[in-house]
Amino acid sequence: MFEKDDLKPKKVYFVGAGPGDPELITLKGYRLLKEADLVIYTGSLINRDLLAGLRAELVDSSNLSLEEITERMLSSIRSGKRVVRLHSGDPSLYGAILEQMRPLEENGIEVEVVPGVSSLFAAAAALRTQLTLKGVSESLIITRPAGKTLERDEIGDLSQHGATMAVFLGAERIREIVSSMRLPPDTPVAVVYHASWPDQQVLTGTLGDIAEKVEEAGINKSALIIIGGVVRRDGFRRSHLYRSR
Repeated sequence: MFEKDDLKPKKVYFVGAGPGDPELITLKGYRLLKEADLVIYTGSLINRDLLAGLRAELVDSSNLSLEEITERMLSSIRSGKRVVRLHSGDPSLYGAILEQMRPLEENGIEVEVVPGVSSLFAAAAALRTQLTLKGVSESLIITRPAGKTLERDEIGDLSQHGATMAVFLGAERIREIVSSMRLPPDTPVAVVYHASWPDQQVLTGTLGDIAEKVEEAGINKSALIIIGGVVRRDGFRRSHLYRSR
């Protein structure tokens, strides 16, 4: 015979909300949102349209400490509530989810991660390009600049590999980033602000002029920087997937 507590949910779902467009969340992620009793979301990084009409209690985590977030999730789960921790983009990229999951697991709570569409892929879609392009770049490097939570970055060293580079959390340090690049000044660069949001902005240029364009546009957050030949959308070779006739 099951005890009443055995029927209560004992799992927290970490769900990727996607890059901003409410239609870019996965079917599973949206179903979990609709079934949830509590949704703790990452503040302004989440498009509020995605939260409209949910029956869940909505909690903005932007002003909460890790301990407060953890306690909120634990108390809700122990009360038999369904809990979703909603992250922007995909939780695996700069989502800081492990430090949230660990105390849950230590308290016997199961966690499940539901992937989401990263802003990186939304930015590539906005540029109508590929991040890996035959004859241009077969590799992708994902990184971020030094800042409050990172003492030193490796952007300069990484730029020597000749791969496509995607730089998160770097709009406010655009001049530092381009000056650290060990690449020619005519290397193509794109900066995509709010990829897939209604106010999306796409700026293209080179390492020599992109910083000025970004500063003139007033972009200092919520933007992704993509560096490399894929931005230009030319010079590639035909894929072997499509045979010549």
